[in-house]
Amino acid sequence: MRLFLDTSVLLAAAGSVQGASRYLITAAATHGWELVSADYCAAEVRRNLAKLAPAAAIAWQRRIRPRMRFARTRLTLDRPLVFPKAKDRPILITALATRADVLLTLDVGDFQAKLGREIYGLRIATPGEFLLEQRARGIL
Repeated sequence: MRLFLDTSVLLAAAGSVQGASRYLITAAATHGWELVSADYCAAEVRRNLAKLAPAAAIAWQRRIRPRMRFARTRLTLDRPLVFPKAKDRPILITALATRADVLLTLDVGDFQAKLGREIYGLRIATPGEFLLEQRARGIL
């Protein structure tokens, strides 16, 4: 299963060792989850790491970034897309272009509230929602 992680999930994973975001990254190989993000998200993480505790930069470099695949950010889509958040549009388009199964985000207000739980077959969930789904299916 291919999981696309947006910036909010990557920063949460770097900033907290106990959250669902970090668990996704550390358990991905065990569960066969491919972790993908956009180079745009990686740049946002680098710009925002200084706002977190110093350990976050170390976690990003040693524990998170090496387990990720970063796709080139896409800005266009071959289908109609009405999505008012200009800064989040590249994330959504890149997630669709990578053929991710799920877009994981903590930015519920900008994604789920405006798009719902799915767009063009791409599910949208928080890390916690995704993990609860996996547990309900007996995967965790």
